[in-house]
Amino acid sequence: MNTLERFAIAGGNVLLPSGFQDDVVITVDQGVIVEIGSEVNGTPVIDAHGLLVMPGIIDLHGDAFERQIMPRPGVHFDLQLALAETDRQLVANGISTAFHGVTFSWEPGLRSRDTLVRLMAAMDAAASHLSCDARLHLRHETYNLDGEEEVMAWLAEGRIALLAFNDHTPDILRKIRNPKDSMTVLQRTGLSATALQALAEQVAARHDEVPASIRRLAAAALAAGVPMASHDDPSPDVRTGYQSLGCSISEFPKTLETAALARQYGNPVVFGAPNVVRGGSHLSNAVSASAMARAGLCTVLTSDYYYPAMLPAAFRLSEDGVCDLPSAWAMISSNAANAVGLTDRGRLAVGLRGDIVLVRTPVGRPPSVALHFIGGHLAFAAKGAPRLQVSSRAGAIEVC
Repeated sequence: MNTLERFAIAGGNVLLPSGFQDDVVITVDQGVIVEIGSEVNGTPVIDAHGLLVMPGIIDLHGDAFERQIMPRPGVHFDLQLALAETDRQLVANGISTAFHGVTFSWEPGLRSRDTLVRLMAAMDAAASHLSCDARLHLRHETYNLDGEEEVMAWLAEGRIALLAFNDHTPDILRKIRNPKDSMTVLQRTGLSATALQALAEQVAARHDEVPASIRRLAAAALAAGVPMASHDDPSPDVRTGYQSLGCSISEFPKTLETAALARQYGNPVVFGAPNVVRGGSHLSNAVSASAMARAGLCTVLTSDYYYPAMLPAAFRLSEDGVCDLPSAWAMISSNAANAVGLTDRGRLAVGLRGDIVLVRTPVGRPPSVALHFIGGHLAFAAKGAPRLQVSSRAGAIEVC
């Protein structure tokens, strides 16, 4: 990864908090934006003519890394290799900050305690080698009562960046009854249908203990200053319950009424970028993210299960007339930063991190990343960008 202590980006169409502006020079020094003006002043400069200059993307919920760990049922790969490959996908798609959505379930296999603990250790060990700022989004299954004490300890230790409350147990019980629907769960757990049903029924029998566990975990997260999300809110009543616990992010609400109430509460409302790019959800009972955005009921987009969807999702919303591009880009940058209290990124402004994406918008092809800086370091450079070079009065230095 190339490093320039001080450099400028000039000539592009720059997305500032006030909107797009031409003829702006952004100067980065020691990884921080130190000046936004109109002069280069002899600083080595990247010529961004013909490109959009955007804040780095922030992904609050991405679990596509699971396919790097287990690309086929029962086929597992080294976690360091999986994280390295995931990192390459992230930076190539303009994602500067990624919250890895790791599920802590009562299930064995891919979403078990063992996988989580090993992945946490692997993330710690790989942190200095990865380009993207990767953080832990712990997706805690609320019926995983035996895991409560460990989650509370991890919250106190500052190991969790975002805590989400998931309740997939009823859905798993439903899927078990349908051989086709059950395959995904069976494959990731490695259990037979009979063994999975027995385990799920045993877990579900403790339903009376779940509300108190949620309250204790929410209190611990609040004490630790960790933001919380409720996942797949099925109704306004459920959202209200989580709101009363200080859980202020509504992630993939199931109904328009639930999303509308979340916005009344001032909650960030999260939907998936793949939903936008594909023109609808892959789930028959899920709402349209684009429709929610058009109604003002979606404020944050995440990669969900497909990292490449985030960048084109913002452009799709703009092209479809759902909102303008600055508003759409905010859903994958500043709004996401605000949702989890990241005040040092998400926009291009003096004093913030040099997380900057230079985007190409070729006619007839999807938008793509030309250059991507994370904390001022060059994390990704695409092939075939002749204008992308660092130049100064003394000459030119190729960085691509």
